[in-house]
This record gives sequence, structure tokens and C-alpha cells, in this order.
Amino acid sequence: MQQDILINWSPQETRVAIVEHGAVQELHVERALERGLVGNVYLGKVARVLPGMQSAFIDIGLERSAFLHVADLWQLPLEGESLPAHRHGAPPRPIEKQVYEGQTLMVQVIKDPIGTKGARLSTQISIAGRLLVFLPQDDHVGVSQRIPAGQRELLRGRVQQLASEGVAGGKTGGFILRTNGEDASDAELAEDIAYLRKTWARIREGSTRLPPGSLLHEDLSLLQRVLRDLTGEHTQSIRIDSAEQFQVLMAFGREFMPAAAARLQHYAGERPIFDLYSVDEEITKALGRRVDLKSGGYLIVDQTEALTIIDVNTGGYVGARSFDDTVFKTNLEAAQAIARQLRLRNLGGIVIVDFIDMTQPEHQQAVLSEFRKQLARDRVKTQVGGFSTLGLVEMTRKRTRESLAQLLCEPCEQCQGAGRVRTARTVAYDVLREILREARQFNPKEFRIVAAPAVIEMLLDEESQHLAGLSDFIGKPISLQAERALGPDQYDIVLL
Repeated sequence: MQQDILINWSPQETRVAIVEHGAVQELHVERALERGLVGNVYLGKVARVLPGMQSAFIDIGLERSAFLHVADLWQLPLEGESLPAHRHGAPPRPIEKQVYEGQTLMVQVIKDPIGTKGARLSTQISIAGRLLVFLPQDDHVGVSQRIPAGQRELLRGRVQQLASEGVAGGKTGGFILRTNGEDASDAELAEDIAYLRKTWARIREGSTRLPPGSLLHEDLSLLQRVLRDLTGEHTQSIRIDSAEQFQVLMAFGREFMPAAAARLQHYAGERPIFDLYSVDEEITKALGRRVDLKSGGYLIVDQTEALTIIDVNTGGYVGARSFDDTVFKTNLEAAQAIARQLRLRNLGGIVIVDFIDMTQPEHQQAVLSEFRKQLARDRVKTQVGGFSTLGLVEMTRKRTRESLAQLLCEPCEQCQGAGRVRTARTVAYDVLREILREARQFNPKEFRIVAAPAVIEMLLDEESQHLAGLSDFIGKPISLQAERALGPDQYDIVLL
């Protein structure tokens, strides 16, 4: 799968689009004022321990306290043990026996703050390099599962040998060989090991002199992560539209990722770089609920706090010879489109897909197989179940940062994210009931209704008889005032 990477840079925002076969598959955005926190290492202070939830809130200097669960707490070995308890398969010791309020802990962000939730933390530190990931508290050497099984043992031995050279006392730390380290030379691996250990030494030194809440280590910027994390063997080109940042990125790439730097190009065209593949248009579509399919069918994507629901509909597609074939072909196309939308919108957590009901089991299996095939191209881990008894497919996609909608949008002030507002008639009836309630408690000379123009229009026209009847019943005049600044279901009753 050949891919091109486009980078649109401005002082306030970096946008990266990954294009495959002429279509945008992924979009990454980083704003100077809202840079993600995943990978950052902080010196935190335990603010509160919650035994009932087996978790603790940690102050790391952010607006909201971060969250540490006992499962993410790297535990010291018990007396007589050589490895932490949970490495033996035993359940972790209760969190209240390991941390206490006011304690200082070195922690790393493993999930960005999302919505009202604070960042999620781990006390097991991992530092990503170009070829390796360093686990300073561990002693295990692992190899990426994407590397063929037949090569893993040989590569593991090479890393172990290089990691132990020049280290006194046998404490080497743990390492995981990344996928792009498969063909690296010993010299390149040794260089990465030295860089990672130097970074860890700097982190430890900072933890001894800085106060709690301090940032000890910050992960690479999105611009740099393009070369480290997003570029692979299938990447044909990396184009960036800033001459200045091209030079900065080229210098960084030549030092740490020469193979990726060789694909880097400065885009100097007159058209905006994202116009080459209509990226901005794709962003607009990705923020909408409806996704049209080429066949005439469509998807409806609803993102909630707890999960994402995707509904597949045939729409106007009637081109197949039979209804079963129509449903089957629509579902096949939907499987491809859903996998793309998950990547493009960066939807994570639980996802429920409601494919159109299929009567033939072989059609179900074919659609499920196609769905899994498309998801295999996703760099983010996914797990897919089969069709449930209700014909639904349940899946999960790892969530480490905000979705595209959460990043670029905010809840509507009028509906507060519900996607619905009450009708003008509903609000008008609320107003009439409120006036009746107020008339029983107070005795003003007049009631004045201040509401949105549509509500006032409803009371003057279709509901004028009910308004007049209420005025006669309470024996008070009722005046109306339209206020455009009010939302469709906002109103005020003024006592004059």
C-alpha cells in the first residue's frame, strides 16, 4: 500500500495527511497551544487515593488532576522476589498499600485528557527512540510483533548483546525493537541505545532537583513524529509546504532517521498543499454524521461519550439483481468505508456497527473478512468480534488521543451536544405554563415574554388564542418581545 504524506505547517498549527491511492486515510493535527501530552514524563504528587476504584489522582501541574489506576502502577518486587509481582501473573497489590497522599511519583502520560476526563498515567516509563523503545525499570528485551517470527530471536539476541556492552553491574534496562529497526546495523542500534540512556539520565537528574508538577521529558513534536512514527517502507514521499520547517526537519532526519529524510521534499507549488487531494473537503465530510457511498448507500456515524455507533443504509442503491445482492454489495462497500472513517476521524473505544441484515451466512462471513482486512491497515490496534444475535458487529479501537471532532469542534451552546433543540411550539407551551405558575405566586401589573423570534412568532400566530385565553384567566396583560440573541429554546418571563 503506497502512501504519500502531506504536511501543512503554520506557526499556530501543524496538519499532516496520509494519502493512499489518492484518498486521505489519516489526519493528524497539533496546535501550538494544545499539544498532546502522550509520552510526556512528569514529577507528580499524589493528590488523592481512592481504594474503592483502585486508583489515585495525581497532580502533574495541569488544569485537571491526572488518573493512575493500579494496573498502570509499576510495582516494586516483594521481599525475596526478583521481578515485580504482576510479572508472575499474580494480581497487583492494593493501590492504598503502594501510594499515599502527598507522595512524589515519576509518571508518564499514556492517554491524553479527553472530554471531562483527565490524562491517564503510568509509573512504568518508556522512552521511544528511532529504532528502540527503552524501558529503564525493566530488564526484558522484546521485538515488535510486526517483524517476522523467524527473525525475532536473532534480533533479540543482538539487542541484548549491544545493551549489555559497557554496562557495569548487569543492569541494562529493557528494550523493545521497533519495526523500523529490523534492518538496522549494530552501529545504528548502539547509537539509539546511547541516546535513550542519555535521555533517561537527564530525566532522573531533573527528578532530583525540580519540584512536583514539573515536566521532566517531552515527546517529539508532530513534525518530528512524522519521520519517527508515520513513515514506513510504503511511504513514497513526505512533502512539507514550509521552507524553514523543511530545513529543520531535514536536519533532524539526517541525524536520527536518514532513510525517512531521503523521502522529504519541500512543496513550493502555488496551490495549497492540502488542495492536491482535497484534504480540507475531506475534513469537512469527516465532521458530519452522514457518509455517502459510491453505490448510493450511506453511513450514519454517531459519536457519544461511551461509544460510537455506525449505521449502514442502502439508500438509493437498487443496481443489483436481487435485494440480497444489493444488501451484500452495500455492506462490502461499507466495510471499506467504515475502516477508513475510523482512521480519518480517529474514533476510539467501543464501536458498534449495524450492517444491513443479511440472510446468508456466507455473506456475513465475507463482509466480516473484508472488514478485518481493511482494519489490518490501521496502525492503531483494533479488535473485532463476529456478528451478534442482533446482527451487530462489536469492535474496539485503541484510544490514545482525542477524535477529530473533539479536536476541531465543541458542543453547540444551544443543544449542549445533544444534537436536538426543542421546537418553537414546545417552548411556547413551556412559556404558557411558566406564566401560570408565576401568576399564582406574584401579582405584577404585566407579564412580558422575552424569547427567540420563532417562539414569539408562534405565540402571535398559531398559539395566539391560547395566549389570549391565559391572559383572561390570570387577569393580567401579556406582552411579547423577540430577542435574537436567545437560543431557540431559551426564554425569560419578566414581571413588570
